[in-house]
Amino acid sequence: MATSKKKEAAQVKYTKEQYIFWYETMQLQRKFEEKAGQLYGQQKIRGFCHLYIGQEACSSGAVSALEKGDKYITAYRDHGHPLVLGTDPKRIMAELYGKVTGTTKGKGGSMHIFDKEVGFVGGHGIVGAQIPMGAGLGFAEKYLNTGKVCICYFGDGATRQGALHEAFNMAMTWKIPTIFVVENNGYAMGTSVERTSNVRELYTLAEAYDMPAEPVDAMDVEIVHEAVGRAAERARKGDGPTFLEFKTYRFRGHSMSDPQKYRTKEEVAEWKQRDPIELIKDRILSQKIATEEELSAIDAKIKVQVEESVTFAEESPWPKPEEAFEDIYVQQDYPFLRE
Repeated sequence: MATSKKKEAAQVKYTKEQYIFWYETMQLQRKFEEKAGQLYGQQKIRGFCHLYIGQEACSSGAVSALEKGDKYITAYRDHGHPLVLGTDPKRIMAELYGKVTGTTKGKGGSMHIFDKEVGFVGGHGIVGAQIPMGAGLGFAEKYLNTGKVCICYFGDGATRQGALHEAFNMAMTWKIPTIFVVENNGYAMGTSVERTSNVRELYTLAEAYDMPAEPVDAMDVEIVHEAVGRAAERARKGDGPTFLEFKTYRFRGHSMSDPQKYRTKEEVAEWKQRDPIELIKDRILSQKIATEEELSAIDAKIKVQVEESVTFAEESPWPKPEEAFEDIYVQQDYPFLRE
């Protein structure tokens, strides 16, 4: 019996605070996204809306491995990252509604959330455009000698963009402290990796640039945390970038308008057996890190947070028409503005 207890204790690799952070931030993302999907169906949220359901470990595991002051940039599936970083869910929901109290005053919507205060340099709509920007953000940290890094996320479809290869070459040549992450959820919109790429193990693309790279089981938040931690340590030492292939899966469609005819219900169900939230919950309970009651209290708190974010968005004002001319130029008296 004593041997069994020692073995169980040895399995707990991190503090209770760390496990609770992972559970709470992943659950917040899940419940927020579920509500966003519901509101989209009610036409409260309009335009494009790409949910992060199933991929929550990709963000929570990275944030726990990085430091305050590091930079984050991603594509348009971008609600999860600022939620983990600490952006107020009210402001994110207001942005989805297009309200003036949103993170970008209602001008960005779902695809273009920014929060400078937490180091989130945005969701970006042009496929692959954020990759050279991620290299640029890392270069700025190196140039200013801050000791900080940038983590740059993109989808598997973006690996076919020429900008990736240009950025990889420059990042390795200049030893830029950027962690490049492809969130490989199997499909570029509705087209599988197998149909569009001769290279199926995407992390091997880094070999052409002698860039360190590895595949990561991104359904397990602990594994994500450890992989990002290794890459960050390398970057901070001055050894340059790393390319991580997060093998993950989205449980919903590419966007809210996706009929998902390109994959089977059986495939989705199989991946749901490895739900990252259920995985960490089972680990917390089986290793007696926290009790069911403690996790239920977290769930109740998150439910209130999400409900409050909806109320805030509903009650917030729309931007005034003249807001369209604000926040365009840093120079307030830019001479080519028309009255």
